[in-house]
Amino acid sequence: MHRFVTRTLAMVAALSTTLLLSQGSTVAAPLPKPAAGAAAVSGAGQQLAASWTGPLSTRGRYIVDANGNRFKLASGNWEGAQGTWLGSGAVDDPANNAHGEPSYSLPLGLDRASMAQILAGFHSLGINSIRLPFSNALIHDTTPVPDAAVTANPQLRGDTPLQVYDAVVAALTAEGFAVILNNHTTTARWCCGLDGNERWNSGQSTAQWESDWLFMVNRYRSDKRVVGVDLRNEVRRDTWDDPNWGWGDSHDENAAFEEAGKQILQADPDLLIIMEGINWQGIPLNGLPHGRPMLTPVQNLSNTLIESDKLVYSEHFYAYTGPANSGASSGLGVTSDPRYEDFTPAQLAQAVSQEALFVTQSGQHFTAPVWVSEFGAAGRSESDPKEQAWFDAFTDILAANDTDFAIWPLVGWTQNGVPLDNWALLDYDSSGNQLSINDPGDWRAADWNKLINAPGLTGPVPLSARWNMLNLDHADYDTSAQMLALPDWDSGGRKGACPDSERLAGLGRSDSRGLCTDSGEPAKTGAPYLAVTDERYVTEGDWASGYNKLQCPDDYFAVGYSVRGNAMSTLLCAPASTALPTGGRDVWFDHGDNRPSSGGSSASDWAPGYYKGQCADNEYLAGVAYTWRWNDGGVPDALLCRPLS
Repeated sequence: MHRFVTRTLAMVAALSTTLLLSQGSTVAAPLPKPAAGAAAVSGAGQQLAASWTGPLSTRGRYIVDANGNRFKLASGNWEGAQGTWLGSGAVDDPANNAHGEPSYSLPLGLDRASMAQILAGFHSLGINSIRLPFSNALIHDTTPVPDAAVTANPQLRGDTPLQVYDAVVAALTAEGFAVILNNHTTTARWCCGLDGNERWNSGQSTAQWESDWLFMVNRYRSDKRVVGVDLRNEVRRDTWDDPNWGWGDSHDENAAFEEAGKQILQADPDLLIIMEGINWQGIPLNGLPHGRPMLTPVQNLSNTLIESDKLVYSEHFYAYTGPANSGASSGLGVTSDPRYEDFTPAQLAQAVSQEALFVTQSGQHFTAPVWVSEFGAAGRSESDPKEQAWFDAFTDILAANDTDFAIWPLVGWTQNGVPLDNWALLDYDSSGNQLSINDPGDWRAADWNKLINAPGLTGPVPLSARWNMLNLDHADYDTSAQMLALPDWDSGGRKGACPDSERLAGLGRSDSRGLCTDSGEPAKTGAPYLAVTDERYVTEGDWASGYNKLQCPDDYFAVGYSVRGNAMSTLLCAPASTALPTGGRDVWFDHGDNRPSSGGSSASDWAPGYYKGQCADNEYLAGVAYTWRWNDGGVPDALLCRPLS
């Protein structure tokens, strides 16, 4: 969410009037422009490039580089390519653009300073990565940008917005910056109210959104300093409907992000998949349900990707909003809910933990890095004591928790020495002169430098066990790249398979959810998985007398399952490369949870409201028992858990 409060006032006013915006031209996107002579990499760029190696991945709550060293995203947002037009009037009239800064769908500042100047400014801030927004409309726009939009970068004249975006990506990565592509908007209109950009499928189909993402992924695939994709900015309510997390319909953000992440990783398994939570639900009026769920739904329904070390969650925080406050300052949309700036430092820390940073708890099904990919405050010439106190407290929280971050925004304009957007960290006048947050007169400098220089984990990050959930509530949840490449292994059933790096560790009773882990993972032979549909492999005694059983052969362990309704249908088994112990124990969960007391995602609920059975971390799941008697309906009642050694 960006500082432009009038957009929030429209949230309620537009409930009776929906503005529909088209995506723009549907012609083929332009090809990358042949590379011109590359500019020499600066000394700062050489130093940054030498400090890390792509691609990036995750280990527990941390992002690491290709050598397993911590890579903390100390980032900024270079906005503009998502569009700054406010929705009416001429798009090139400053009065019709946010902060009076027409971007022409380009990263801001290219008309005022050379890319080399701008990137030198980024280095001076101490950041190592850039969140680079774009709109879906940009991909399909084949109109050359106006010469006036690239005055300070004449080599870009005649380029399309996408070709300029190409040049910016190339310049950033050459200077050693990690780049995260961010699908910010559908149209080239300023975000984030009722503006036609509310969801990934606002103004476009989900299929088109996925197709555009695959286009962008393939376009930059060879550049391993393009490290991640931020799937969609600030998913929120449109005029009539809320987004949701797990309902299985066309507004289900959890399902849409899961599917997009799977497709992207099949195209490029090196990318981080970054998922924001739900930014807003409900109508911001006292007496009506409304609020900002953020990442809270992840506690009970997280995501599992086919590459389990690629998931990063993300969230945004601004002083003038709150857990249930839209940010409106007057008129429609104003409620009595507190804003973050109204909280004490302790209350703010508690809210940030509950809404986002809880995800960084170790050893849970939701454990992942959290990137606060937008926060900021009005700096120079502003003297709001509540916002200043909030910014100081919030940067303290980020520093104390060693949290990955990206400030909003990096670049703005000055006019007669005054910033048009005093939230920007670097402002440029029409002659290219730079005004920095670190120049005298910007109260934010102390807090910014406190954050940039805060101590944190560096160096190698140890490998740690993972737990990930499978969600068969509404559809297949197959996160095995091996199985996705094969024909349907249980036609008509809902199928769940763990990532190929993990095995099945637990099942929920009557809700078809499962838990995967790589804790003590046995090595696999590489041979095909086996789908077991009967009791032929129950060869060492009846471990659940009177119950139907699905059991893996000896030296196989369970990696997935399928259901019909909620009844067991198939157990998917993988062959181990060495002999596995037999014997084991029964884990019954027909009358209550039966889970390890420690380890094994014990502090999280991956099947809320249902009994769960789970093997210990040093065991493998070898069988499942179920019955149709006593009106049990064929749901799992017991697991056969065998020791790993």
